Amino acid sequence: MPKSKERPQGHMSVCQEQKKGKHCPQRHKSIRQEQYNSKEILNLAVSMGEELLKNGGEIYRVQETVGRVMEAYGVWDYHVFVVTNGIFATVHEQGDDAGSMVRDVPLGDINLEKIAGINQLSREICQGSCSLKEAYRRLEQCKSASPLRDAFLVLACGVESAGFCFLLGGTPFDSIFSFLLGLLLQAFLVAGTRRNVSKFLLNILGSAWVTAGSLMLYGMGLDVQSDRIIIGGIIVLMPGVALVTGIRD
Repeated sequence: MPKSKERPQGHMSVCQEQKKGKHCPQRHKSIRQEQYNSKEILNLAVSMGEELLKNGGEIYRVQETVGRVMEAYGVWDYHVFVVTNGIFATVHEQGDDAGSMVRDVPLGDINLEKIAGINQLSREICQGSCSLKEAYRRLEQCKSASPLRDAFLVLACGVESAGFCFLLGGTPFDSIFSFLLGLLLQAFLVAGTRRNVSKFLLNILGSAWVTAGSLMLYGMGLDVQSDRIIIGGIIVLMPGVALVTGIRD
């Protein structure tokens, strides 16, 4: 922890105008006319941030959403710190209704529909058109968004494998085999996930299966580039959203 007085990068400051004795912006006036418990507001804001982070949202966007939601409901004295797998937040550190919250957020299955729904909810809250009770109801709707169908996911991963194989120097003939291996790999991952098999073990077995399949094609005397097929096949195992999010953050 640095000894300087500068706040860490992940720290969300409170309203500076309030600290100087000025009035805060009036854009949330219609919501702030109602009196809400700050702990309920904190729980809503952190729950929205948790769902964003769980589905691959960027850290800075999660932190910004949590802060704006609390300000929209009239909470200005707060602190928020977000990391890749957790959210730490406090409100009214010197007040009677002070509260703090820590959420452990493991990365789940990516669902961009949930992110889009929560982003829209956040906009409506900031516009002052959504009460706290309505926001909780809408958040539950976003959480219950249906996941992608397994058949569609398997097909998409096969196309992804074929595309990457071709982009990385493979021939159309190589891409066909990479497509098939990608299909089988994703079907294996879906079946293993349903049986609660460790993700670490699934990744090892899946990559071994793709490698063995590619070497079998090469051993059969087919004119294929096994390294391109392997790379295209195991690209499905790459945590793409987490990687891109980490680079952006």
